[in-house]
Amino acid sequence: MDRSEKLYGESHRVTPGGVSSPVRAFKPYPLFIESGNGCRMRDADGREYIDLCMAYGPLITGHAHPKVMEAVRGQLEKGTVYGAPSEPELALIERIHREVPCADMVRLACSGTEATMHAIRVARGVTGRDNIVKMKGGFHGAHDAALVNAGSGSAEGVPSSRGVLADTAKHTHVVEYNDAQAMADLLERDRDIACVIMEPVLGNVGVIPPQKGYLEEVRRITEENDVVLIFDEVITGFRVSSGGAQKRYGVTPDMTTMAKIVGGGFPAGAFMGRREIMENIAPEGPVYVAGTFAGNPISATAGLAQIDVMCSDDNYAKLERTTQSVVSTIRDSMQDAGVRGCVNSVASMFAVFFGPEEVTNGTQAETVDRAMFDRMFRYMLAHGVYLPPSALEDDFMSVAHDEEAVAQLEEAFKGFFSEVKG
Repeated sequence: MDRSEKLYGESHRVTPGGVSSPVRAFKPYPLFIESGNGCRMRDADGREYIDLCMAYGPLITGHAHPKVMEAVRGQLEKGTVYGAPSEPELALIERIHREVPCADMVRLACSGTEATMHAIRVARGVTGRDNIVKMKGGFHGAHDAALVNAGSGSAEGVPSSRGVLADTAKHTHVVEYNDAQAMADLLERDRDIACVIMEPVLGNVGVIPPQKGYLEEVRRITEENDVVLIFDEVITGFRVSSGGAQKRYGVTPDMTTMAKIVGGGFPAGAFMGRREIMENIAPEGPVYVAGTFAGNPISATAGLAQIDVMCSDDNYAKLERTTQSVVSTIRDSMQDAGVRGCVNSVASMFAVFFGPEEVTNGTQAETVDRAMFDRMFRYMLAHGVYLPPSALEDDFMSVAHDEEAVAQLEEAFKGFFSEVKG
């Protein structure tokens, strides 16, 4: 019996599903990871994998980057948490403020879920309105306002998890991503909408980029209707550019949420926005937001070190070129093999969709051939590549993916499509 199998059996007895987050599970059992270094991970049985999951996005500099680790070790000697302000916390806030266009003021949190939950509360508190709008297929954390799908034939929200009250879900409306007219129609009908919260690049049903002019139109519509526009950049923040998707696409929202990369591999979150909005947060204003570990000095130190690495040596441009090499290989191999599907990518993130020849929204993403993805996942795992084990998650590259790793990745993808050809 493999050690991962043994550990999973023990874990399954003491935690639901044997995992601490459902996306980590796959049959017959998930791999237990022993260590990570650069772009590679080693499992409990000593097998090594090139990592394309990268902890679902935080590790843009790779596992255990030397500069990040050095910074963390230095902070660890000074303590782990204070329950009071610290210089690492302030340094990270100031860096986010400098890099992100909408970040007049920044408040740190403990996770992406917290960041989006707090941002929605702030938007409601500032506007005095109850309702929110999200995109179909968009994910904004595991809290009640966000765990909502579209009702059949309408934009009215319905709970997507047991335990979410229908009375809560009714305040969350859902529209299709890349459909600005649907959003305009909804905002004109419902005058009680506090905010639109959206991933500027849809990233929880695979990677779906905005069509030309879409984000600009969303910005115009929300401004005309006096609705707070929140970009959820938990995934794209400091990944698609130093200032996130808003900097890459030149569209500035009223508020932004971040996590993942700003923690440098440690738990962290942040939300930010225009000064007149953020000044409503306690203790300065009436909207209450708090957290014991918010602004944790270890997370702040790691996040700042990782951002520093990415903003030096032209690393964003280099990483994008490396990613495009892998993406081009997958596209060419898919076409040569006659396999129906498409590959979407933005910067250093990409997704392979089997089935649909185009994916521009959440509805199209849901039509993917999951059986074919599962076949690819297991082939790649057997050939030393660890993908996220879900057909609708993203693949992430890092600056640690060197020429050797890229060559191995490209050969593995070629091998898979050669196997399924015809």
